[in-house]
Amino acid sequence: MTDERPPWRPPWVPSARAGWPVASSVLVAFVQVVGTTGAAGHQSGRLGLNAFGYLLLLLGPALLLFRRRHPAAVVVGVSAVTVVYLVAGFPYGPVFLSPVVALVVAVRSGHRRAAWLSAAAFYAAHLLLAHVVPGGRPHGAGSRPGWWSELGVAAWLLLVLAVAEIMRFRWEQIAARRAAGAEAERRRADEERLRMARELHDILAHSISLIHLQAGVALELLDSRPEQARTALVTIKAASKEALGEVRQVLGRLRAPGADAPRGPAPGLARLDELVRQAGHAGLTVEVRTEGTPRELTAGLDLAAFRIVQEALTNVIRHSAARSAAVRLDWLAADALTVQVDDPGPAGRDTEDEGSGSGLVGMRERVTAFGGTLAAGPCADGGFRIRARLPTADGTTAGAPGGTDHTGKGDGR
Repeated sequence: MTDERPPWRPPWVPSARAGWPVASSVLVAFVQVVGTTGAAGHQSGRLGLNAFGYLLLLLGPALLLFRRRHPAAVVVGVSAVTVVYLVAGFPYGPVFLSPVVALVVAVRSGHRRAAWLSAAAFYAAHLLLAHVVPGGRPHGAGSRPGWWSELGVAAWLLLVLAVAEIMRFRWEQIAARRAAGAEAERRRADEERLRMARELHDILAHSISLIHLQAGVALELLDSRPEQARTALVTIKAASKEALGEVRQVLGRLRAPGADAPRGPAPGLARLDELVRQAGHAGLTVEVRTEGTPRELTAGLDLAAFRIVQEALTNVIRHSAARSAAVRLDWLAADALTVQVDDPGPAGRDTEDEGSGSGLVGMRERVTAFGGTLAAGPCADGGFRIRARLPTADGTTAGAPGGTDHTGKGDGR
């Protein structure tokens, strides 16, 4: 993990995270020296603290300075220093604070084997010193401790290790939750970027295709029939204005909180007649048939249905020689809306392989996001059909009864 330094902190001043090992090691050294000095006056049969004793009391905390980078080596070193301190016969006291800190850090860092082996070696050295080695207790002073007291030491050591294991488990849980949260955030960001890219593709592909066709018409008729060329230019202006408005609406969702929301209505099936008129300006006659009774849709589902029709009609304009298309909205199923767009064909010279274009990929992604299915492929009569089934929740009836037909017919080229 990198250490982030606020811009106001000078480079020679350590951050809180970087300075904590130093501060905590100084605190441990202070507690060990002061506490052991105070406890030495109440112990008999132990050596008094001298320069070597104070050096050992300070050496353990000094090793703790490196506990984050080398936790396994530090726990072994601190345990060895503590054993040497006990073998030398210096007074008991908070000298055990350094091994406790080293054990906890080693277990937390994942060096559990080094921590447990160091604890076992420390306890074995203590037992040898107290019960096996002749004169192990310096100068033979004092009676040897009973086995019950040794069991108490073992229980205390096991308690320290158990607490360290519990803390390790807790830290791992926190780290796992943070990692899962970060992964979920990245996934949401990726999905949002994909959604935005899909929206922009659908908007720009439709509008630019319409502008491209009308620009060609205008260039062709500019000299011979200027009035029709003027109509094509008016169509270009209207299409570009609408595209800019929709692009602003999509990009407006990326604004910071508190920014003004886009004022234009979100695209949906209610704007299908407008889409039919736009296709008509490009010379494409679109017949829309509604079967069943339309129902209210969520904003996302309504947008998905609209974009599927828009992209399908754009593909007809760009890749088909046909000048007509049929759109069918099937509301007969109680739990789904079926959107079908038929291109009678034949295919034009600028054909798009089945499933290889961004348009079809985007439609599949939209349908899949709502748990639906999409079928796209050539028909037996040489045309091309796109059929999307979008699951819907039961909603109240909205709109006119089914069975209506709409025919949008442009003013030709």
